[in-house]
Order: sequence, then C-alpha cells, then structure tokens
Amino acid sequence: MIPEPDRRSADPTTLRRAITLPLLVFYGLGVTIGAGIYVLVGATAAQAGIFAPASFLLAALVMLFSAGSFSELSGRFPQSAGEAIYVEAAFGRPAVTFITGALLVLVAVVSASAIAVGCAGYVATLVPLPFWSIILVTVALSTAVAAWGIMESVRFAAFLTLIEVSGLIAVVIAGVWQQPQIVLELPTVLPSPTDSAALTAVAFASLLAFFAFIGFDGMVNVIEETQNPSRNMPLGIFITLAAATLLYFMVAAVAVLVVPLEELGASTAPISLLFERLTGMSPLIITLIAIGATLNGIVIQTILASRILYGMARVGRLPAVLAGLNPHTRTPLLATSLVAVVIALFALFFPISVLAERTSQVVLVVFILVNVALLRIKLRGDRPPDGIFTVPALVPAIGLITCVAMLLGPVVYGSWTHV
Repeated sequence: MIPEPDRRSADPTTLRRAITLPLLVFYGLGVTIGAGIYVLVGATAAQAGIFAPASFLLAALVMLFSAGSFSELSGRFPQSAGEAIYVEAAFGRPAVTFITGALLVLVAVVSASAIAVGCAGYVATLVPLPFWSIILVTVALSTAVAAWGIMESVRFAAFLTLIEVSGLIAVVIAGVWQQPQIVLELPTVLPSPTDSAALTAVAFASLLAFFAFIGFDGMVNVIEETQNPSRNMPLGIFITLAAATLLYFMVAAVAVLVVPLEELGASTAPISLLFERLTGMSPLIITLIAIGATLNGIVIQTILASRILYGMARVGRLPAVLAGLNPHTRTPLLATSLVAVVIALFALFFPISVLAERTSQVVLVVFILVNVALLRIKLRGDRPPDGIFTVPALVPAIGLITCVAMLLGPVVYGSWTHV
C-alpha cells in the first residue's frame, strides 16, 4: 500500500490547486519544446541527415502508448511523485519506489542540465562571457523563478511558451513562404521502408529525438496543483504530445531542406541559423526567443525535480525536511535549491549530446517500469475509480515493447555490426 503522510507532524501548508487545462498544456509544451527542437534539431540532423524529421515521428509513436499508461495511472493515483507512486502501488516494495523516484530526479536534473547548455549556446552568440559563467547565471535565474510560486512559475512558463511556439510557427511559415516547393518535398524526409541504412540512422537518432518529447511525464507530477485532474490531465497529455509532434516534424523538415546538413549538424544555435538563412535578417529576435524557450525548460524541469523530492519526502521515502514548504511561496525551497546545485554541476561538466542521450535512456527505463506497473495492476483486477480515463491492457503492453526496443535497439545493432 502507498503510505499516507503523517498528518500529525505534517506542515499544514499545502500545494495550491491553481493549474487549469490551458496552463497545464502550456506547462507541458514549455518543457517539451524548450528541451527539444530549439536545442536538438542540429544533433538529430547530424545523425539521421535529411531523415531527421522521421526520427521525431518515431519518438512520438513510442511516446504515444506510454502517454496512455500515464493518463490512466494519473487518474488512479493523483499524487506528486507520480511514477514512483505508480510503481509502489503495483509492487508494494519501498526499494523499487525509491529507485524509481531517484531515476525521476536524475531525469529532470540531467534534462535541465542539457537545456542549460543549449541555452548558454544561444546566449554566447550575443554575450562575450565565459561559457561556464553563462551556465551559472542561467541556472540561478531559472531557480529563482521556480521558487517564486507555482502560479507565478506556470504563468511565466505559459508566457514564454506562447513566444517560443510563435517563433517555431514563424520559422515554418517563413520556410514555406520563401521556398514553396518545400511542401512538395516533404515526402523526401521520410525513408523508404526498404532502405535499411536510412532506417537504422533514423532509429539511432530517435533516441535523441525522444529527449525532445520528454514533458508529459513531468505533467503528472503537478497533478496535486491541477484543477479537475481526472479530466484535465489526460487531455493535457495528449494535446501536448500532438502539438509538439506537429511542430517538431515541420520545423525539422524545413531545417533539413533549407540548411546544408553539415552546417546544421555543427551549429550550437540551429534555429537561429535556420531563421537567418530563410529571411536574410539578423537572427537576434529568434535567438532571444530560443533563450526564453530554453530558460522555460529549465524552470519547468526544476519544478518537476523539486516536486518529486517533495512527494517522496511527504510519504516517508526521503527525509521529511525535503517536504517542507515555504509558507509565503508555498513551494519546497530546500528541494528546489538542492536540485539547482546538481543541475549546475552536470551542465558545467558534460556536453549536451551526452546529457540528452543519458536522459532518454533513463526516461525509457522509467517508462518501462510505469508500463509494467499498469499491466500488473490491470492483470490482478484492481478496479479504477469511476470517471477516470482508462486504456486497454494492450496499450501498456505495446508501450513496454516499444520502450525496450528503443532502449536496447542501438546496443543490439551495435553488437551485430561488430560480429
């Protein structure tokens, strides 16, 4: 059974249930888009070439089935530290719960570190400061926003998300306006089913592209701060995934069809490069948008990691001090500060491609655990609460298979090619 927090010793301050469906979608898009296309379109092009857009479609397909599992589990167990709670409900083993929670914190921290490196790459094109100092200032600013308060943080994220989505839409419109033939060339970014070399490149690049979709898993960890969560959480998850997939595919397609692949793959600010090539204008505006997008991603991942620590401490899986909330901001300040320190350390010492790949691998492990958890709960006949979103057992089964395939595929293929 999932332990309840000790009401006798718990801080009477509670999380504020203030997030509406639109704000939840902006929250999901903010972390997804900020962590994704602004940073990784160049890296995926370096691996998959002109077929980089197909990598985003493959990653989205893998995400879709796990999104269904998350949507049902969030209704069954509407608590912070969602994935850890789901695993404990399925297996009843505190050690497994703790490991899952630790993996979740690692995902959020490493993801935020990758975004911080990407953000610093854009800032460095404008400000001649040491790269390490830009990273530290970026993390500090993001932490301050995350600690401000959930309503303030999510509104800030929603504002930046509107700007960053507008920037991506502007890039797509500029691409079609300047080179209308791009629309007719879209089929060329999809590999032939018989082209094994292209399919292999897409499969390898999809691990990077998968990183760009990490977001809906973070949405379930603000469920205690979401209004009407049984309705809004599943809707928010699927709307976020659909919108991000469409934007990613179109931006990646325009990028690989307009910018030489070698140049795109080597760029530390790929969207700014694309904007400059399309319009001939200074990339200042799109660079500022990219900075806002990546800052947004760091803020949301910091909120996510701190809420996981808070949720686990609240049910006795971590020291109780991490469940303390500031009575003014009603946010877990100690947990937020601890997360920020680790984010800065990772960002300072690891390159973005390594951070993104490791994040994707750890997320896939967590998704495997979540899909197995829902399968176990369904097979033992646990009835869901009335009125929540549910999926057939086939959905977590396919989610499990696709996640295992994406996690192990590159390793298995690599071993075969060396035989």
